Amino acid sequence: MVDLVNRDPNQINTHLQCQFEDVLAEPDGTHSIDCVWKLSYLCFNCWKGLCYNLLTLLCGICIASEYGISFAYISFLHIWFYTPCFKVLDINCGCLKKMYSMCVSCCLDPLCQSCGLIFSAFKK
Repeated sequence: MVDLVNRDPNQINTHLQCQFEDVLAEPDGTHSIDCVWKLSYLCFNCWKGLCYNLLTLLCGICIASEYGISFAYISFLHIWFYTPCFKVLDINCGCLKKMYSMCVSCCLDPLCQSCGLIFSAFKK
């Protein structure tokens, strides 16, 4: 079910804090007339809300549909293409790994054992 109260439960867009106080601020000693400050606050919030709602009304559903299609396509590729390809590589590379390991063991194990016997003969 869609949560209509907490619309960012995973805190994805915390960087978009865009309140009036985050954008406009007058330091001590530099204040506009109170009515200008109040009207600026009202205008900022009114236009921000109006434009955002208008843009989401005109574009939100289309953009959400496009992202739905994109993520469906990505899921399809991963399920039906990438994961099976990785499995094929895993199986084939496992076979090559075993063959490489056998070759290295056949060639290097006797050499390493001989070196070990030579150096084990040295005593203090």
